[in-house]
Amino acid sequence: MRVEPQTEPNQISRGILTICAGVAFLVANDAIVKVLTDRYDPVQIIFLRNLIAVPMIAAAVLILRGPHALRTRHLGLHAARGLLMLLGAYLYFISLSFMPLAEATTLIFSAPIFITALSVPLLGEAVGWRRWGAVLLGFVGVLIVVQPGAAGFQAASLLPVGAALLYALFMISARWISPGEGLWTMMLFVALFPMIYAAPFALWAWSPIQAGDLWLFVAIAILGSLGITLIGQAFRLAPAAVVAPFDYTALIWATLLGWLIWGDLLAFWTIVGALIIVMSGIIIVLREAASPR
Repeated sequence: MRVEPQTEPNQISRGILTICAGVAFLVANDAIVKVLTDRYDPVQIIFLRNLIAVPMIAAAVLILRGPHALRTRHLGLHAARGLLMLLGAYLYFISLSFMPLAEATTLIFSAPIFITALSVPLLGEAVGWRRWGAVLLGFVGVLIVVQPGAAGFQAASLLPVGAALLYALFMISARWISPGEGLWTMMLFVALFPMIYAAPFALWAWSPIQAGDLWLFVAIAILGSLGITLIGQAFRLAPAAVVAPFDYTALIWATLLGWLIWGDLLAFWTIVGALIIVMSGIIIVLREAASPR
């Protein structure tokens, strides 16, 4: 009988701390982007962020893995994933210019719900009734936050939901990339193709960069790259069922930064919807971990 290797407690602790740090970096990235959307078009922000990030990631790949790590057998798939990433980031960045940070963050967490639902037609996976129940529960949470038909409904709240759908497609497409392709290599193409796609639109919507904002663009390039890298590393250090729920610490950071910077307070129904979405996501993670696959 095959015995599964056990994860050391210290390694689990490192995994939890790593994902919490990665999530905090990404929320800080989003807060800075929200500041920048007051002065620049989202497509210009995406272009400049990736223009700064690509050389940094390429240098890291060359130092850590060598020139052979820049090669890929999935260039067309990386190009398609880059388009999904660009469109998802664009929708999310637009939403940040209209919505409180915590509310947009809450709605982007509907991505695991879309991933589970889309894994059936796109990956041919079997999803049991418990996970389908979690998917329906999650959509109820999304509806509570969005409140379609209510007096307080904002059309902008549909933007992060659309971004979550595109992000789900982006994540599912990673399953079609061979396991031999490293994390850093994938990160490089995730930054490179959105930069290429965004370039002509950024030039068309270009606003002169204020001197004081240059360091903000450098910051989001560093924070975004570090955040994604640390989250990926966390899933290597510890089981997904252990570290994935800590992804929702983003809601704490987003709420705190939203209050400190903009004085935003979450509405009651947004809190209720967020709790339901978090509950749905944790159920999906736990059921996925219990799957015999």
